[in-house]
Amino acid sequence: MKNPLHYQVSEFDCGPTTVLNALSYLFQREDLPAELVRNIMIYCLDCYNEEGRPGGNGTSRAAMMFLSNWLNGFGKVSKLPVSSRYLSGKSVYMGQESQINDALRRGGVAVVRLYYDEEHYVLLTGIEDKRILMFDPYYEPEPFKEYPDIEVDQDHPFSYNRKVPEAYFNKENLSFYAFGPYELREAVLLFNERTALTSEHTIEYFI
Repeated sequence: MKNPLHYQVSEFDCGPTTVLNALSYLFQREDLPAELVRNIMIYCLDCYNEEGRPGGNGTSRAAMMFLSNWLNGFGKVSKLPVSSRYLSGKSVYMGQESQINDALRRGGVAVVRLYYDEEHYVLLTGIEDKRILMFDPYYEPEPFKEYPDIEVDQDHPFSYNRKVPEAYFNKENLSFYAFGPYELREAVLLFNERTALTSEHTIEYFI
């Protein structure tokens, strides 16, 4: 059975929430071992806030890179066929030759860091007519008046709650839903190796 994707419970747990959502999207609930859930929470929330509170400033890039590598290793030695790839810098963009677009076309997902008032993690799950299907874990049921071309959708709780034009992501400034400057960019691609399509089966998208 698949679980609906869920929202963060605080102002700072978008990172682990989004990784857990990625796995909920890719796998059945009964496939996910307790060790996986526990370690995702342990490895994330490593940033201290100004008051010195652990986890109060969310998840660092170093933690997300470590978690991506750990998930990839976990998939190789466990019964869960998960694979993961960490991207940073100029590798993180949306477009015809993007590794993110390729992952989405092949049934994978992308955990990406972008800008939403501050740095924020969201899940990308698909592409529909040059709009990216996204699940944003920060609960916001109302349409964005300042961004009428972003669609808020509450009717697909197992896969997405936003439809965002692709052009938003590639902006190099810290604008709404932008990846921002190249030195700040990161993404984690995740696949269920039993269901992921091969590159040969998606070549038509790149012709």
